[in-house]
Amino acid sequence: MQFIALTSIGIENLLVEELQSFEIKVTKQSIGSVRFEADNLTAQKFCMMTRYSTRVMLLIDEHEDIKNKDDLYKFARFQGWQEWFGPSQTFAVEFNGTNKELKNTQFSGLVIKDAVVDYFQDLYEQRPSVDKQDANVRIIAKLNKQKIALYLDYSGPRLSDRGYRTKQGKAPIREHLAAALVTRSGWLNDTSKPLFDPCCGSGTLLIEAASMALNLPTNLHKAFAFKRLPSFREAKFKEIQKELKAEQVDSKLWLIGHDIDGRVLDTAQSNANRAGVGELIQFKEADAGKLQSVAKRPGTILSNLPYGERLGSMAELINLYRNMGVSFKKHYRDWNAALLGTDDELFRLLKLASKKRYKFKNGPIDVTLYMYELNEKQVAQNQQASELHFEQSRAFANRLKKNKQGLKSWLKKESVEAYRLYDADIPEYNVAVDVYGDNAVIFEYAAPKEINADVADKRLQDVISLTAETLDISPSNLAVKVRKKQRGDEQYTSYEKQNRYQIIEEFGAKFKVNLYDYLDTGLFLDHRLARRFIQQNARDKRVLNLFAYTGSASVHAAIGGAKSVTTVDMSKTYLKWAEENFALNNLKNPRFRFEQADCLKWLEHAKGQYDLIFLDPPTFSNSKRMKNVFDVQRDHIQLLTWVKSILSPDGVLLFSNNKRGFKMDEVALMGLGLKAENISAETLSPDFKRNKQIHNSWLITHG
Repeated sequence: MQFIALTSIGIENLLVEELQSFEIKVTKQSIGSVRFEADNLTAQKFCMMTRYSTRVMLLIDEHEDIKNKDDLYKFARFQGWQEWFGPSQTFAVEFNGTNKELKNTQFSGLVIKDAVVDYFQDLYEQRPSVDKQDANVRIIAKLNKQKIALYLDYSGPRLSDRGYRTKQGKAPIREHLAAALVTRSGWLNDTSKPLFDPCCGSGTLLIEAASMALNLPTNLHKAFAFKRLPSFREAKFKEIQKELKAEQVDSKLWLIGHDIDGRVLDTAQSNANRAGVGELIQFKEADAGKLQSVAKRPGTILSNLPYGERLGSMAELINLYRNMGVSFKKHYRDWNAALLGTDDELFRLLKLASKKRYKFKNGPIDVTLYMYELNEKQVAQNQQASELHFEQSRAFANRLKKNKQGLKSWLKKESVEAYRLYDADIPEYNVAVDVYGDNAVIFEYAAPKEINADVADKRLQDVISLTAETLDISPSNLAVKVRKKQRGDEQYTSYEKQNRYQIIEEFGAKFKVNLYDYLDTGLFLDHRLARRFIQQNARDKRVLNLFAYTGSASVHAAIGGAKSVTTVDMSKTYLKWAEENFALNNLKNPRFRFEQADCLKWLEHAKGQYDLIFLDPPTFSNSKRMKNVFDVQRDHIQLLTWVKSILSPDGVLLFSNNKRGFKMDEVALMGLGLKAENISAETLSPDFKRNKQIHNSWLITHG
């Protein structure tokens, strides 16, 4: 019989070798699949033992001239379906692929379903039922232009799911990929040597390694789909099970798994126990950034290293990879290393020369297995973890020190905890550095096109290292927001949130900030003095805060004794954050209101009067209330027209925006009967004096 075994990209060659080890004839190798010929018992044995295949399907028939619905129906209608199931059984159809006529896979699947039902109706005058969730038989059709292949699902549920993983770590790899990595690492050539995973997570790599070394079946008790086919013989199947159990070997193994997260190690131990190899793996809580020797005898390091699954985690990663590179050279001489990752830049930080690379897919993500020999030559190139890419980067560190010294007396006098320390002071080091207590954020500005991306990346790495060193901040407390071209499906991947909040105080107000989960932190530092103005002028006023973000200006208004405070923003997340900021300051009053709305739409239809309004619109917005997109330069007069109608006769509007080069249309403003006083300089605190374009501010009143 003809079969096709599916796998992930990069594993096909290993799957071919595995099939050949079963003395199975391979007929075709394609991207992500291998065709082969086998009898029933051999195919069943393969399903129970395969390390690399994710699914096995039995070929029913194929045809090269399927143009339309009629061709498809006839092809499916005249198959001998009674060979595979009967009219009393249930079935389901999976359809993949399109052509010029057959453009909808759901419709094409229904065509095949109708053909199968009509076949049994004509033959038995009985119609089988469709069960999409738990069908007895699953038919798979794959269409490529005019060529179609019909299969039956032979293996059933995903073969890569071995059943021992009820929980998994933060960046899991599928078991069949883990098996491929174990093979490519070379450790199986001598399983008496130690195998060490310094970032073992839920233990998948080590569990697969143990299973392979002991020749344990991968899926001995799975509910295989072939058990529901007429050709299945229970007695023969049990003989194969018994035979496979007899082929297991007993071997002493030296498997070591470390991870910094003790909770995930509990999961790893449970997974290993379920896989029957729990006693063979030594799990230990340890930091991969502080590696020590784990064995006197050289072996293999195999690991799926952390990569940027968290927004702002770059500093930790750079520190980790640099320190690991040093530790490998210091403690792992004559070892081999096979390290999986996604980012060449991070692996360059190891300061190691890879001897080979293998490319794979981990789900939708492109990953690479980097192979290293930690021989005498590599070890001799030992580098210190703090070494810089560019010696001139020291100028950046010196500027940090100088700026901090310059702000010292102001910070102390005003009790400022969150401030900007550096803002592209040196053009080549095009970042902003904000300090939040014992944490810091580095924002990387987009580099000009003429700047080499590799050079920019290396400068950023120096910036990260020197910021941590100069400010004496742990890399785990340093958030980095970088511009980075996303690969593959990364743009569709949501970031894991750390939910790390801290409290920052400012002029008697407390605010929650989050440096790690969002592009912005929850507090715009450049508006510090604008918020103080609101606090100082809010007493007994009706205050409105539009485009309120996390409501920091509203908090200051409430602390300043406002009669009422209305906070308007489109985001539920930010409004909830604003309410939490109010609760943090013990501010409770039925006249403190929070409204979720498109601020432009809200303004257009707003009623009532306000004595103090804070208006800080975005530079651009795709609000549906504007003809195209909202542009603060083009549309600010329309915005102020709406605001005028709700600004009380003696009211004050504090209008601010961050558009560089913004120009107030004073003629149009006079036409509205309003007058404006530019107070941009007065709202810039000492930490932002270096960048006078950070924002523009006006006090606007009735003329």
